[in-house]
Amino acid sequence: MTYRNDPYDPKQPALLDQTALDDAVAGADKAFAGAGDLDALAALKHQHLGDKAPVSLARREIGSLPPAAKADAGKRVNLARVAIQSAFDARLAALTAEREERVLVQETVDVTLPTGRRPAGAQHPLTKIMERVGDLFVSMGYEVAEGPEVEWEWYNFDALNMHPDHPARSMMDTFFVAAGSDGAGAHREEDSRIVLRTHTSPVQARTMTTRRPPIYIVCPGRAYRTDELDATHTPVFHQVEGLVVDKGITMGHLKGTLDKFVKGMFGEQARTRLRPSYFPFVEPGAEIDLWFPQHRDGPRWVEWGGCGMVNPRVLRACGIDPEEYSGFAFGMGIERALMFRNEAPDMRDMVEGDVRYARAFGWEA
Repeated sequence: MTYRNDPYDPKQPALLDQTALDDAVAGADKAFAGAGDLDALAALKHQHLGDKAPVSLARREIGSLPPAAKADAGKRVNLARVAIQSAFDARLAALTAEREERVLVQETVDVTLPTGRRPAGAQHPLTKIMERVGDLFVSMGYEVAEGPEVEWEWYNFDALNMHPDHPARSMMDTFFVAAGSDGAGAHREEDSRIVLRTHTSPVQARTMTTRRPPIYIVCPGRAYRTDELDATHTPVFHQVEGLVVDKGITMGHLKGTLDKFVKGMFGEQARTRLRPSYFPFVEPGAEIDLWFPQHRDGPRWVEWGGCGMVNPRVLRACGIDPEEYSGFAFGMGIERALMFRNEAPDMRDMVEGDVRYARAFGWEA
């Protein structure tokens, strides 16, 4: 069968001869049987089952036959192709089984051998980054603060100026924790007022409600959102957030702190810029861009997190007088820092628990 732009010409009806088809099947059987490994077999597949293979060329000749001969030719060509495909599949199965058996033999471990060594583990790169962040801020006079991961909704949302109708408070974004029954025996998670914290900001709210300023804290930790696990999202992730509340705090203090932070994390050439943005818990708010000279695609600005001056509503909700005190807050994802700092493109690798992955990522460059 030919097509308007089909370069296959002239016609070769001799390919439809049964002897030619038998030869094609025999040649494929011999070639597949001689393949010593899976790579060699894969290289042969195109020769005997690809577009330029004899059976494929024969199929294209069926259109040149008289109508009465087409059915018989089509049947014979299909039988030949099925035979070749079967030979390929059989050899593929045999080579795959041989490889698996060889791997089992090569990786056999005699568990009865005596040993006095215990294999060393490795600290996860996310843990290394969070510890480094903590060390940097402790050196600047901050404290490392922690809080519960199962949190009251008030600390997670209300205290942070996130109103009851805020989209983030829906079950589409937040994990609610069932705390009882609705009377019919069914749990109603959305009515429990208990959530898996969606950020580490509740630590800031708890600190402000239990301590008086001045407050200088950094809060690294785990957070949860209802994302599917893929290359760039995970339902369990890590953040680091900072909070300062004191007299006379300005955006200048925030910018200087962020620049000091990124230089300690990414080198002296790193710096930040702020772009106006909206977050309920800060006013004014900004997105943090990081100038990253070591990016794999060349030096560039990379979006990293959010920041701003603590909203007076948040201060007031936590019992702090916004007329007397001001403050700033910032937050960014630890996984994102690992992705562009150490060229780790897939978040799924970070949660596999494979010690070989952790050993491959030394934080110090």
